[in-house]
Amino acid sequence: MEFENQTFINEFILIGFSQNVLIRSFLFFLFYVIYVLTVLENGFLIYTIIFVSKLHTPMYYFLCNLSFLDLCVSSSTVPQLLITVLSKERRISVVYCLIQMNTVLVLGGIECLLLAVMAYDRYIAICFPLYYTVIMSWRVCRYITVFMWGGSFLFSSAPTLIKPFVFCRENRLDHFYCEVLAMMELACGDISFYKITIVVVGFFTLFSSPIFILGSYFCIILSILKINSSHGRYKAFSTCASHLIVVFMFFGTSLTMYMGQASFSAYLKYISLNYMVFTPLLNPLIYSLRNNEVKEA
Repeated sequence: MEFENQTFINEFILIGFSQNVLIRSFLFFLFYVIYVLTVLENGFLIYTIIFVSKLHTPMYYFLCNLSFLDLCVSSSTVPQLLITVLSKERRISVVYCLIQMNTVLVLGGIECLLLAVMAYDRYIAICFPLYYTVIMSWRVCRYITVFMWGGSFLFSSAPTLIKPFVFCRENRLDHFYCEVLAMMELACGDISFYKITIVVVGFFTLFSSPIFILGSYFCIILSILKINSSHGRYKAFSTCASHLIVVFMFFGTSLTMYMGQASFSAYLKYISLNYMVFTPLLNPLIYSLRNNEVKEA
């Protein structure tokens, strides 16, 4: 009864960025180069980890997972961004939009959990090196992988599948992809369910994961300071520094977007560029340039 007299929409128009032809041409070239480099970098890192036997350890297994996630995140949004920048017709069906939205939510949830797992892996490797192969066995790694994918779907995507969005307002989406907060602004009826869902999911992913990571690295730093060898301390700090850089990049953007949504709603599409476009490009560079084993491989 609530939507009885409403006209439902079946497609959106993505506003994207500037309408200026020169700026759009420059943005297309920029994002195209970034996407190609992202695919090459992450693909090459995955190839290296798979085919170099000395990198067959849990640490590089999870790094391979991160590169695969970066490929998926970038491929789920950047091609649409290129179409949006280049084309005058920026129409996208509601069905495709919902699929893209849920895909991004699931991938983002997996990355939150994966970064926490990578911190735990470093904690075990540095604080309990003698038990590392037992605690982080391949069987455990497989269970963790299944938990990350299943848990992310349960927390990130299932709520919107249980109660799908209904759209009957204007169909102009002020973003370059189907981002959940931008779509909420166009949803009909009471959206309190979705707001509560974002808060709950945000607590379990965007708050609990960074707290767990910081706790793990606090213990790691205490253990590193007890290492007598300066070379050993440098190697441990170097390995952890790469992970911390990625953590700050990812969670800094995510917390700004989803916990500060009221203050930054007009700038969400610019803030999300960091996570969707630049982070997948920089992650393999951060890990490979600061990791001697990867550089030697």
